[in-house]
Amino acid sequence: MLSIKKLNHTYSNGVNALQNINLSINNGMFGLLGPNGAGKSTLMRTIATLQSPASGSILFDGNNIIQQPEKLRQVLGYLPQDFGVYPRGSALELLDHIAVLKGVVEPRIRKKMIEGLLVETNLYHERKRNVASFSGGMRQRFGIAQALLGQPKLIIVDEPTAGLDPEERNRFHNLLAEISQEVVVILSTHIVEDVAHLCSKMAIMTSGKIVSKGAPGNLISHFQDRIWKKAITKSELNRYQPGNQKQNRNGSQYQVISEQRIAGQRHIRVVSDSQPADDFVAAKANLEDVYFASIQPESKTQSESNTHSGVDHASA
Repeated sequence: MLSIKKLNHTYSNGVNALQNINLSINNGMFGLLGPNGAGKSTLMRTIATLQSPASGSILFDGNNIIQQPEKLRQVLGYLPQDFGVYPRGSALELLDHIAVLKGVVEPRIRKKMIEGLLVETNLYHERKRNVASFSGGMRQRFGIAQALLGQPKLIIVDEPTAGLDPEERNRFHNLLAEISQEVVVILSTHIVEDVAHLCSKMAIMTSGKIVSKGAPGNLISHFQDRIWKKAITKSELNRYQPGNQKQNRNGSQYQVISEQRIAGQRHIRVVSDSQPADDFVAAKANLEDVYFASIQPESKTQSESNTHSGVDHASA
């Protein structure tokens, strides 16, 4: 189990990247959602022992990995958002080198492991090509393969499906879902659909804070019968910017959480305990609604989501 308590970090430029982060993560797939700049990568780098926090603790299987980072590095698989490769070296050669560094010293075991990962990541036929010549999607698949070397117990993947086509993305999802039955997998992303399909537990992060956490179904249930939608014209757009608080016909407030185009027409989605007006229709709540409501700064909806009894706000 991974246990994170009271984790804080402020960069030299004054940015509070991590603010009192508390998470408990068991085996399985855990999703970390948040917009760019939310602090997700800082949290992933801190868990991966690539940087030290200003305060707080991180325990993995009872080991304090801030004080003893080598305890985690021996069992860690990490795919950062951006990674470099040696300018010369085939996929086969580089994976073999990384496997040795991870302690897989028996040649036959190493060969079988590498070939299996090359097949699973659809790189087997490209195994003798220099990784530096790979396309963005191929390089991402190579990154996934190296993260899975050595049978890690904790796998961290930061925006792993960037650059992957739908077929590759689906293959990667299936691979992670299978592996996560026996290890801790943290999936850091801004793609809500990935978390909805894969993760049994999740957290939403913005401005360095965890603003919602729990099982996706529990988080969604808090918004059932409270999501409404309406088609709007271009001239109405300024009135309905996401984050705006407005009054419904009963005098209580509702909040605009998102605006999107559907078949060329603008639609807004709002959170309200009752129908805001006659031209709003009920909509089925989904994880995107939870996400957009949670990342609104200091919103009433966000606060209610965090304190709802169906949400596990002590651990995730």
